[in-house]
Amino acid sequence: MPIDCPRLLVVEDDQKLCRLLKDYLEPLGYEVETVHDGRAGLARALEEPRAALILDVMLPGMNGLDLLRELRKTSQTPVLMLTALGDEVDRITGLEIGADDYLPKTFSTRELLARLRAVLRRSAAVAKEKEPSRPAPISVGPLWLEPGARTAALADMPLVLTRVEYDLLLALAKAAGRVCTREHLLLAAAERDFEAFDRSIDVHISALRRKLGDDSREPRFIETVRGLGYRLRKPSEVA
Repeated sequence: MPIDCPRLLVVEDDQKLCRLLKDYLEPLGYEVETVHDGRAGLARALEEPRAALILDVMLPGMNGLDLLRELRKTSQTPVLMLTALGDEVDRITGLEIGADDYLPKTFSTRELLARLRAVLRRSAAVAKEKEPSRPAPISVGPLWLEPGARTAALADMPLVLTRVEYDLLLALAKAAGRVCTREHLLLAAAERDFEAFDRSIDVHISALRRKLGDDSREPRFIETVRGLGYRLRKPSEVA
């Protein structure tokens, strides 16, 4: 099972649009649940933690603005609101009561993905600020990372890594033994300008492998999991 597959809740009564979002986002590494009623959407949003909520304004049962007001009493789940084109009042009201961003319903899937990623990055940055200032070191066999100092070493020899390479290695090390999807790694590396099917992560992983002295055909450290992403082998496998 891939780690940190972002779980999204879409509250939208247009079932065709829900299918479109599900078909577009799930191959990119998101888990998408759809609900078509406002009250049911609020109940689901409060029942389980989500990476983000995609919320329509006009809903049966309870409109999206009332849903958001109720949600914000107990939850800071990122919310991307969908509004009718030119409906400025709904957009302003949504932002004032706690929406993280909005998107007119004429959106392209690429714009939705870009805004969703931006919302998730901001949420991750806020969560990171709340983490202990001195996170514990991580060791995976001979590989050692000191997140607080942003240093890494292999068999006691310092590794010289770029910012993106370090963030990727840290994400993989935290999940050692489990698959990290490309989408998770893109977000972990805080890449700002990538396309929906960007392969920039593959380039960074290739560079990281060279610095680890790794071989993609017979990996000691980083395995490619076809169709999903990458996995850093468990400490017992690389010792």
